[in-house]
Amino acid sequence: MARKIEQDHQRFRQIVRGRIKKELRKYVTRGEMIGRKGKNIVSIPLPQIEMPRFRFGPKEQGGVGQGEGEVGESLGGDDQQPGEGEAGELPGEHVLEVDVELEELAKILGEELELPNIQPRGKKSISSQKDKFTGIRRTGPESLRHFKRTFKQALKRQISMGQYDPDDPFVVPVREDRRYRSWKTTVEPESNAVIIYMMDVSGSMGQEQKEIVRIESFWIDTWLRSQYKSIESRYIVHDATAKEVDQHTFFHMRESGGTKISSAYELCNRMIEEEFPPDEWNIYPFHFSDGDNWGGDDTRRCLELLEGTLLPRSNVFCYGQVKSAYGSGQFIKDLRGAFAENEDLIMSEISSRDEIYESIKAFLGKGR
Repeated sequence: MARKIEQDHQRFRQIVRGRIKKELRKYVTRGEMIGRKGKNIVSIPLPQIEMPRFRFGPKEQGGVGQGEGEVGESLGGDDQQPGEGEAGELPGEHVLEVDVELEELAKILGEELELPNIQPRGKKSISSQKDKFTGIRRTGPESLRHFKRTFKQALKRQISMGQYDPDDPFVVPVREDRRYRSWKTTVEPESNAVIIYMMDVSGSMGQEQKEIVRIESFWIDTWLRSQYKSIESRYIVHDATAKEVDQHTFFHMRESGGTKISSAYELCNRMIEEEFPPDEWNIYPFHFSDGDNWGGDDTRRCLELLEGTLLPRSNVFCYGQVKSAYGSGQFIKDLRGAFAENEDLIMSEISSRDEIYESIKAFLGKGR
């Protein structure tokens, strides 16, 4: 019975996975799904998924195939009450919420967007220690006593001393018979990564633009966390000045002020210098803006920072330009003019939620 339940469960998971893959583009653009995120799972509403099965009703209630019937007789009995309101022509919507592990969601995302696995570049200086059992020894804690080896040793000793009686096979280990598992501690560097999110929160960036950034950041985070054992996320907001904030503030800060993009790039650069050495970390800066900058001098400073420090230190540097009714959109044109042949800088224009899907593919499709 347990095996049958497990088969049904596996089949249900396959159906759910297939539905998610089929509708992935739609789920990518839905912000409310992110609000259902737990520690390691996300709750996804899936309409009209139901496992086919027989349903048995009460015995002897009549119906099709149960005895003689009269022409015109109601199959449902005489106790049916008329419904209220007018008849509708559309089917009902049955929504089932299923919990999907983020790791599984990342696999689906990778398969559908054909994302290559990332080849880590840096190694974190703080290494992890792992204990691996490698053999047997005569001393050790009782919690690591190897009972099978101990019994075998006691049996060999009693046989060799003529103390073993096959008719009364009673084996009593003594201190010299005890055997314990031995282990070896190995030190392994872990491939770690840091994601540095930067977002323009000037007056031209509205709620819809910030919601697009929030949705895209969720999927970027989900994929990168599936590629690394450990990952850190840092958040920078900027208008005319930049500052580091927590995740909640990053996505909920009200827009105001002018725009000076170089302030965010300078803070990002200092953060890398002080905390994330490029030879030890895989670094992923993501900058989102509507492309409106303070002036040509500041744009030139941004280009200098990118060419001189940020691009050489990063696995990739990703710039996403979110369309705004109040933004000029000039910055991505300047980036294309300066770095048209540079593969370390990936650019994406996101005019609406419908373009988040392709933007994620552009950012993560290099496998770096």
